[in-house]
Amino acid sequence: MIERLAGPSPQTTLVLFDIDGTLLLSGGAGKRALNETFEELFGVAGGFDGIPVAGRTDPLLFNDALARHGMTAAADLRARFHDRYCELLAETILSPLPRKGLMPGVRELLAGLENRAGLRSALLTGNYARAARIKLEYFGLWQHFACGAYGDDAASRDELVPVAMARARGSGIDIRSPTQVVVIGDTPLDIRCARAAGAWSVAVATGPFDEAELQSHGADRVLPDLADTAGCIDVLETMAMAAGGRS
Repeated sequence: MIERLAGPSPQTTLVLFDIDGTLLLSGGAGKRALNETFEELFGVAGGFDGIPVAGRTDPLLFNDALARHGMTAAADLRARFHDRYCELLAETILSPLPRKGLMPGVRELLAGLENRAGLRSALLTGNYARAARIKLEYFGLWQHFACGAYGDDAASRDELVPVAMARARGSGIDIRSPTQVVVIGDTPLDIRCARAAGAWSVAVATGPFDEAELQSHGADRVLPDLADTAGCIDVLETMAMAAGGRS
């Protein structure tokens, strides 16, 4: 249980959102674009089929696809893969795909956070930065985020909270400690990366994992979704107030 400390919170809290399964569903546009790119460059159809995706970074998925098919890729080929994947993603996401849309309450929550002093929205995602922007711009959400940490920055999600903190400071946001950071995501890997950095974790059961499973991985708070705007903001403000007493 999180206890709210007395008095106002003197610091800014950085709220880091995952994208896929937390904010939105792309209708499989990402997976489709990954497979099409892999087939174009390596001649292998379904290169990413069967590879676990939830919570993992794009570079790690690419490494797994290469390893599964006994292949390697030098830096120039990796850059070509990245560029072509993003081109195809920008095209594919425009298609009328099934299960494509925003998660409940997302637009309202992001708008609500903009009106809350001391809470700043940013991103922590396994997507390549360019892919993240493509997805968020399609849904009209990109403008809500001050900065972010992406799959380009580290193959391991556990390394991304410090990156996000540094980017926030570079954007003029006063973030001095991971106790000023809340990671919101839908997988155990989101929880793990928060815990690895000493940040708060809010897990949402809008992806492939239910509330009980997310709680078992040590989330500070588990929510069914982000539909209750006032309730979500209260959770975040409670964490902000408690940050000074967390070690």
